[in-house]
Amino acid sequence: MNAYRGCFHGCSYCYARPNHQYLDFGAGTDFERRIVVKVNAPALLRAAFERRSWKGARLAFSGSTDCYQPLEANYEITRRMLEICLEYRNPVGIITKSALVRRDAALLAQLSCAADARVFVSIPFCDDAMARAVEPHAPSPRARFAAISALSDAGVRVGVGLAPIIPGLNEEQIPEILSRAVAAGARDYFTMLLRLPRETGPVFWTRLREAFPDRAGKVESALRDVGAGNPAFFARMAGRGPRWEAIADLIRTHARRLGLATSPPGPGSGAPATFRRPTPQLDLFPDAHEKRDR
Repeated sequence: MNAYRGCFHGCSYCYARPNHQYLDFGAGTDFERRIVVKVNAPALLRAAFERRSWKGARLAFSGSTDCYQPLEANYEITRRMLEICLEYRNPVGIITKSALVRRDAALLAQLSCAADARVFVSIPFCDDAMARAVEPHAPSPRARFAAISALSDAGVRVGVGLAPIIPGLNEEQIPEILSRAVAAGARDYFTMLLRLPRETGPVFWTRLREAFPDRAGKVESALRDVGAGNPAFFARMAGRGPRWEAIADLIRTHARRLGLATSPPGPGSGAPATFRRPTPQLDLFPDAHEKRDR
């Protein structure tokens, strides 16, 4: 589910930038300034849930752009879709780097009990200044760790996303990110190697050279070392070679020490069979839902 196309956060590395060109917008500043709002998304979701073909697989929010970017504070499209998921007891998985997710902590806690709701907060940097240079309009890492804490305190299962891993720039911050996430209440993690499809590359390299001119060459060399750019869907999330193995070992070692589990946030993963279509009559007899949905 992608309630918005384009993203105000303006992350220079965002792999969704080229998708904006399908809307006849640019992948550069248009991506973060000309946002498309899918105002009919809740109605379409409800219609999809009413189809007999829908069996209640986990829905992934923010597969492309952030479902909690600033416009969500006004439009509340993500919130309304989560309310529909609660009504139908459909499990969800959310990936966000926005502190706005705290607004829906109570709703997500309800959904966690009725079906399943898992939230991953993406934190590739623990250094606020470095994050601001690469993710100019996203909330600070400090605010994201606070969001993890708020969700965990509300009873929501929450994890941290080391995404993207940018060799030569942020791998040395991995131990601190994981430690602070666990201290805030994170129980799971996932990783993703930086990938720069088509028009994303020029945006990333321009901003990197402006912010860290002494590191750009190092990052470029490191990306070659780890074999970044593999187009295969699952293979492109990880690297290969000695340098990547060293990074992967670093992550595994600290995750094991901290008790973090690897939990993929994708659609369908680990989704419990809780889905049911509500009707006023059947709500009086909860056991009847199972017979109706067979």
